[in-house]
Amino acid sequence: MVFKALADETRRHLLDRLHEQNGQTLGELCDRLDMARQSVTQHLAVLEAANLVSTVRKGREKLHYLNPVPLHEIQERWIDKFERPRLRVLSAVKQRAEEKMSDKPSFVYVTYIESTQEKVWEAITDADLSAQYWGHRNVSDWQAGSEWEHRRIDGTGADVVGVVEESRPPRRLVLTWADPAKPDETSKVTFDIQRYGEIVRLTVTHEDFADEAQQRAAAAGWAAVLSNLKSFLETGKPLSLSPWRAQTGE
Repeated sequence: MVFKALADETRRHLLDRLHEQNGQTLGELCDRLDMARQSVTQHLAVLEAANLVSTVRKGREKLHYLNPVPLHEIQERWIDKFERPRLRVLSAVKQRAEEKMSDKPSFVYVTYIESTQEKVWEAITDADLSAQYWGHRNVSDWQAGSEWEHRRIDGTGADVVGVVEESRPPRRLVLTWADPAKPDETSKVTFDIQRYGEIVRLTVTHEDFADEAQQRAAAAGWAAVLSNLKSFLETGKPLSLSPWRAQTGE
């Protein structure tokens, strides 16, 4: 499905437009395209079906986002097996999937997991499970108003701290997200865990960045984390051993 979606030049151009500026409306994407809105809508539907584009509603507008998770999975499962030292193009798409600061979400990542809502929730919130695919322990009692930490598995400290703003297991978790050295510079992460037929659709939204450096760090990491989570729940093993290093560049 992903390769079929990428085979069309117009659809690749639409992804390029979202690569340049994420979170665009249909009207904005139609600009500079000599094509009827209905045709653009059909192309976007193919990209959304392939999980290369995700959408969110903000007021009366429908915003479209580049979703790099399937591209990252292709890279990890196939390309890196043969060309790890040289081919990093798909990873670069992921890392540059940013848009200018605004009041709309900065990143909306979606992945589909053969699991249950309860197991996805547990994988995100259980300290021992998160350590296996994320490389950090997510620690809290996960009650609204409680503090949470993203602790290193070697016990030397936490790389992210915050507060649980909303907790509705197993469907929705909203967290503030900050560097412990800059606790007042917070962004917000929302996990929406929805049943999708016999599987689960996980949507991660990251917004309200304090600065561009924080935004770049998020862009570099979520696709790897979600790919690892999907592989961990479906196969028992993550795709890579250290997703947090991919996220922070350490």
